[in-house]
Amino acid sequence: MDETTRQAARQWTLAQPAVSAFVTSVVRDFGDRDDVLQDVAVAVIESFDSYDPDYPFVPWAIGVARNQVGMYLRSRRRDLLVFDDDTVTCLAIAIQDVEYEKSTQFDFLYDCLGTLESRSHRLLELRYQQDMKPAAIALRVEMSANSVAKALQRIRDRLRECLERKNVEATQ
Repeated sequence: MDETTRQAARQWTLAQPAVSAFVTSVVRDFGDRDDVLQDVAVAVIESFDSYDPDYPFVPWAIGVARNQVGMYLRSRRRDLLVFDDDTVTCLAIAIQDVEYEKSTQFDFLYDCLGTLESRSHRLLELRYQQDMKPAAIALRVEMSANSVAKALQRIRDRLRECLERKNVEATQ
């Protein structure tokens, strides 16, 4: 695999959730959606040479997806439940905005997680990375299941407050 293809695949992997959300918002049939998404992936890889790395990749990939979705919709014009071009454009813009917000929220969450003490990190790791229930966590950390559940709730509340504070700071 050459370096251009490797870089295209790397960028596609990061953009795929947003592109998939866009395609899913327009193409309602599961089989058709998977076909369109596969066509988008191929088009992204094939046209990667035209991508300007000075600009964000996700909006560019969504632009490629808009073209593929447009071709799909033109082939389905006889269906009654097909979006017009303006609606598809609005959805593409909305998905880009959500993707940007999501990436910002992840940055904020990373910062907020950094403010927690190690015990809180351990509880979050057991609950969300290892998918353990409070009763199982309680056995591991020598606490009662009720205490674990309450501690997790307090941690989530602190993280939510931190995220809200960072959102307010970012908009000022």
